[in-house]
Amino acid sequence: MEKNGAAEDVERGEHERKGTVWTATAHIVTAVIGSGVLALAWSVAQLGWVAGPLALAGFACVTYYTSTLLANVYRAPDPVTGVRNRTYMDAVRSYLSPREVFMCGIAQYVNLWGTMVGYTITATISMVAIKKSDCIHRNSGDDTRCGNSSATMLMLAFSIVQVVLSQFPGLEHITWMSVVAAVMSFAYSFIALGLSVAEWVSHGGHPSGRILGATAVSSSKKLWNDTLKSSPPENKTMKKAAMYGIGATTIFYISVGCAGYAAFGSDAPGNILTAPGLGPFWLVDIANMCLILHLIGAYQVYAQPIFASVERGIASRWPEAVFIKSAYTISVPLIQRGSVTVSPYKLVLRTFIVVVTTAVAMMIPFFNAVLGLLGAFSFWPLTVYFPISMHIAQEKITGGRRLYLLQCLSMACLMISVAVGIGSVTDIVDSLKVATPFKTVS
Repeated sequence: MEKNGAAEDVERGEHERKGTVWTATAHIVTAVIGSGVLALAWSVAQLGWVAGPLALAGFACVTYYTSTLLANVYRAPDPVTGVRNRTYMDAVRSYLSPREVFMCGIAQYVNLWGTMVGYTITATISMVAIKKSDCIHRNSGDDTRCGNSSATMLMLAFSIVQVVLSQFPGLEHITWMSVVAAVMSFAYSFIALGLSVAEWVSHGGHPSGRILGATAVSSSKKLWNDTLKSSPPENKTMKKAAMYGIGATTIFYISVGCAGYAAFGSDAPGNILTAPGLGPFWLVDIANMCLILHLIGAYQVYAQPIFASVERGIASRWPEAVFIKSAYTISVPLIQRGSVTVSPYKLVLRTFIVVVTTAVAMMIPFFNAVLGLLGAFSFWPLTVYFPISMHIAQEKITGGRRLYLLQCLSMACLMISVAVGIGSVTDIVDSLKVATPFKTVS
């Protein structure tokens, strides 16, 4: 007799799976809406009123399609009755070669670390914006007395906070921070949308910008683990959640991007919250503060997997080392367990990773370019190539029009990623020629 999903989980000693399409949709929306929202007005400004929204919609369609392919490989070999793959890497391991598993790991961890760099830059830009906004307000609107303050100390302050938070063993010990981060991301995203609409309306409702986008940029620059119930099958639930989640975030993304472009035209900055004259200063400060709080928590979401992976490697390499095995218990009232175990070698290792991340962020503090490079590097392998390759292996597709179309889609997305990556690298190189190191550029 076939067991249901809950009984199967209990037999394996796992928690009962209670996730639904709505909880999965909420996870998708929470994960997708982040600091990248603030760059959408600038992105639309590069492409114009036609290509900008079409590009956002096109990427959303590709992402939705490949998400449905990922949903089918959640179990292997059968998408309904097969063994669950707990992580993205497990799914790749089930269908593809060890070489591709290794490349997937490289892509994932570089993306995680690169996002940490990007979050450090973004948080610093927001702190600089708050500082300058308060200075202008104190001087009755006179910005000539404020100047351009160095972001070095602010970036170091953000990094010190991350060094402290990095000492928690894992995210399960600071779940409250993840909840706060999610709420903050919605707060500053909706504030940015509201302020952009208000700015647009203040111009008489006539949209700024051009049909073809900004004229002063080169073409190169224009360019699973879920806990769902087994009934209905997880892949069907995931597909519905992907449709609802990606659909909702796409509508929101297009709204933010178009509203910002309508308000500021080709002058839309890389971070919409740094736009001159955007709304009352106190509301912009609140949005920037929400962004900082969100990034403090989100940073750890990306950092903890890196910490865990490096520590596993070190522990397996030197299992008997006294320095690695030593640990001390410290009382911490804000976490669920009331205490946390600190290992000296983890303290040194995690601090080192945060310091290196901060140093790189100081050397290339360019919000738009870093964001574009991260997107270019991660989009094709993680969103397109691996899902399509696993689908081909699962369905045993060896030829015909279907294989040809899948490979064409993958190749087209690869060329887009390469083009965007070249544009981002070019932007970083050009910016390094004229920018002062350790000063953020939005």
